[in-house]
Amino acid sequence: MALYEAPRDEAEAGGGKPSPNGDGPAAKAGETAGGAAGEAGTAEEADGGAGDAETAEDGAGAEAEEPEEAGKPGSADGDAPVGGDSGEPGAEPVDRATAVFRVPEDKAGSRTGTGGGGEDGGAGKTGEDGEAEAEPDGGGTSRDTGTGTDADADTGTDDVDGTAGTGDAEKTRGGAEPDGDGAEAEESGAGGPVDQATAVFRAPGSRTEAGKTDEDGEDAGTGRPVDQPTAMFRVRPGSTPEEAGPKDRGKTGAPEKAEEPEKAEESEVERTSRFVPLRSADAPRVPPAAVSPEQPPHTPGPELPEAERTKQQPLPPHKPLELLAELTNKPAPPETPLRVALRRIKIWSPLVLLLVIVLAVAQLMRPLPAPELVLTASATHTFEGDRPALDWPSEGQAVLEVEGLGSLGSYGEEEPVPIASVAKVMTAYVILRDHPLEAGEEGPKIPVDAQAEKDAGLSAQGESTVEVEEGEEITLNEALHALMIASANNVARLLARWDSGGSEKAFVEKMNAAAEELGMENTTYTDASGLRKDTVSTAADQVKLGKKVMDYEAFREIVKKPSYEDRNGVSHRNWNGLVPYNGSVGIKTGTTTAAGGNLLFAGEKEVGGTTQLIVGAVMGQHKPPIIDTVIAESRDLLVSAQEVLKSEKIVAKGDVVGYVDDGLGGRTQVVATEDVSAVGWSGLKVELALTDGGKGVPHTAAPGDTVGTLTVGSGPGQVKVPVAVRGELAEPGVGKRLTRIL
Repeated sequence: MALYEAPRDEAEAGGGKPSPNGDGPAAKAGETAGGAAGEAGTAEEADGGAGDAETAEDGAGAEAEEPEEAGKPGSADGDAPVGGDSGEPGAEPVDRATAVFRVPEDKAGSRTGTGGGGEDGGAGKTGEDGEAEAEPDGGGTSRDTGTGTDADADTGTDDVDGTAGTGDAEKTRGGAEPDGDGAEAEESGAGGPVDQATAVFRAPGSRTEAGKTDEDGEDAGTGRPVDQPTAMFRVRPGSTPEEAGPKDRGKTGAPEKAEEPEKAEESEVERTSRFVPLRSADAPRVPPAAVSPEQPPHTPGPELPEAERTKQQPLPPHKPLELLAELTNKPAPPETPLRVALRRIKIWSPLVLLLVIVLAVAQLMRPLPAPELVLTASATHTFEGDRPALDWPSEGQAVLEVEGLGSLGSYGEEEPVPIASVAKVMTAYVILRDHPLEAGEEGPKIPVDAQAEKDAGLSAQGESTVEVEEGEEITLNEALHALMIASANNVARLLARWDSGGSEKAFVEKMNAAAEELGMENTTYTDASGLRKDTVSTAADQVKLGKKVMDYEAFREIVKKPSYEDRNGVSHRNWNGLVPYNGSVGIKTGTTTAAGGNLLFAGEKEVGGTTQLIVGAVMGQHKPPIIDTVIAESRDLLVSAQEVLKSEKIVAKGDVVGYVDDGLGGRTQVVATEDVSAVGWSGLKVELALTDGGKGVPHTAAPGDTVGTLTVGSGPGQVKVPVAVRGELAEPGVGKRLTRIL
């Protein structure tokens, strides 16, 4: 194969003018009389060729000329499809961009010169050897027979520049009869096989007037330059450029119209291959036209071998095994259920094994679940006997509870009533909640304002106050002592202003909000001291508040004192006369004419090695003296409660009370390390529980190691006993870790 690059303008390179299609070299204009031989065909031939001209497939080609235009000299049938496809119905559209030709083998010595060969050696002319150059594809290739009369009798143009005419050889084979007198003589002695070389041409995109170009190689009528890209030719053996030598040159001296030779019917050997245009990217997919071997002689030659096919033809789909058989040249074995099963096993076994390994590693790497303590002993214990009777007051309302164990009962109708200075308990609670104070700590200093000094003089009107002066400072610890022991109204209002930035109303709102949080549904506060009679509550609500505020150690340390000394050394007695008798530890009294006598109290009792906290409230005692009446009623109630409390052993030391669950099915028993007693009263039901105390249960432990706590009841008097594992506590084994689901 040889590679040629067709220049953009062959006139500049010394070659002939481009053909109307711009695909092949043409003879120079006026160099020799052979220009007439460069014209392709006669006007009569053009009449027949132009009638069959078709437009290019991409829409860029020129429309076919009218019949009268086709008869003019120079109007070539260059747009007629090559290979006789113009007249076949259903033929594929020609792609003017790229086309592939099969070039025939040399017919040496079988053709005679036309006598019109001039100096031009361009395409479309032959010498005595009759060797034709490759013609362009755009309007049908012209084959020169070398008859000795006129060269290129197939061309149909009269251009004086010797432009290669667009021959009708292909069209003649497609069914159009030549009109010229000089028919191509059949090549004699061509006994060798046809060399079907392959050439690739780039056809011009469009022509306005078929087969015509201007002097510069542009399409006539459009002014668009002809695209002459690189072309690849296969050089035919036995043919050289010199074979078309001077024998054919000089026979005609002017570019006159050559006498049209008679065309003889081409033999099968002389015919070129069928032109198969490459498909445009935008063109619809059209099945190739069928070629029947029974068609007339003008039909294309036999089908190209597989190696020379230029159209991409999809292969039929293959099954995987059939494709493998083709690649290995070994026929596929017949399909049987056993062979299919074995093949599937071979394919899936490695995947399954890999999956198993990954899952096993993941299971082993997963963290172990946290062990838990599970109670196997009874979750509750009920004390035998009837519910005890207590010394309830004769009027008003009262409630008594043991924190962590439950309620001992109540007396009277639960309705909101004025509580007087008992309201100061909520004032202390809000201050300690928002300004925490450790036991024995003095805390921040509070400046005394003029209002506090002025309110101190209200003691003459029966209010409880302490002496303070404007500009001095008192510590928070002293202010709380004055509030809870001396029951100073002026200090209560001073603390409210200090906490809320000078607004007592804002502080009262905080008091009511705290009451709502504690579930004190029947309580309303209107002032920080409780002096106003519209500050109301119930005994049950005040017991809720008492249990909560006793959680503050600083508060407990203050309210259990019978008296205190202020910064000036002045002693102040606790208005709560229960303290420090009968185990009383507080809390606060409140008395007014409207409210009567009220007391929120707390006492302790040692039972079963535990200290039980008793919290009660007595309200609405109007028997004078009201302060003494309420204290007496509260003392009787507190003492009766202390007497009914008792302890019972419910678990002996060493008894199994539960087990440790490792989360994967493993269980290790735990036992009580000492006797467990429950504190309560007759008819009381207490609850038992196993807990880790917030430390977590270990994964491993030796026999006898403590792993948790058994609790009975709740609150400050809750019974707590350590528990230990009976045997060795070990982590779950590999088998359990691999088979765990969650």
